[in-house]
Amino acid sequence: MIVIKIGGTTGVNLAAVTRDIAAHVQEGQRLIVVHGGSGETNAISTQLGHPPQFVTSPSGFTSRYTDRTTLEIFAMVTAGKINTLLVEQLQRLGVNALGLSGVDGGLMTAKRKDAIRIIDSATGKQRILRDDYTGKIEKVNSGLLQLLLEAGYTPVVAPLAISPEGEALNVDADRAAAMVAGAVAADQLILLSNVPGLLRAFPDESSLIHRIARDSLEQSLSFAEGRMKKKVLGASEALALGVRQVIFADGRVEAPLAGALAGHGTVIE
Repeated sequence: MIVIKIGGTTGVNLAAVTRDIAAHVQEGQRLIVVHGGSGETNAISTQLGHPPQFVTSPSGFTSRYTDRTTLEIFAMVTAGKINTLLVEQLQRLGVNALGLSGVDGGLMTAKRKDAIRIIDSATGKQRILRDDYTGKIEKVNSGLLQLLLEAGYTPVVAPLAISPEGEALNVDADRAAAMVAGAVAADQLILLSNVPGLLRAFPDESSLIHRIARDSLEQSLSFAEGRMKKKVLGASEALALGVRQVIFADGRVEAPLAGALAGHGTVIE
């Protein structure tokens, strides 16, 4: 069992990724796909007159501030456009892909954050933000995923979750992929993005770190930049849930999945 997370930033070669996924599915490999959508959401929300806002926590993690309008745009883009077009590409390649979000069938349950503590960019001081529709995943309906896999479907999951109160929530796609991988006892979690892996001196791609031992992973946060911090956190969570290996791999190349499985990128185990 392999869980693949396709990054939502620009630069990922989606045509190559879907061809590679199709080749592995046709060879009998069981796969679950989780995808992001940050780049497309930024563009469309700006076009709709509601430009994105990002906030940074005191621990240095950056995330999207998601008010209700932003949540609806995020759902429209990720669960609507991106998910549908990924499924379309996979169906065209002979994969019986089935698209769903974490809201569907209670696939991912998350606790809504009543308030989030951020660093105010203007003053440098901490303050509290409320009315944020983001959450931390607490439960994955693994039975639903197993049911789909056993019926011959390849699940394609958009990063939305449902709260116990029935509210749709924006969840981090890297951490969602980690939770899914843990729930289905995946052997590997592969995180594809627009860089070759974790870089010691971003953006210098020659500074790629090829191997990280699990007990050294926390130290990697010190040189992880931007979105890579969430990937490192997701990797840590996946390993804690029993996933054997996590790979940060290059989604720009012609055969990204095959490359990751051959050990290209940053391998954590």
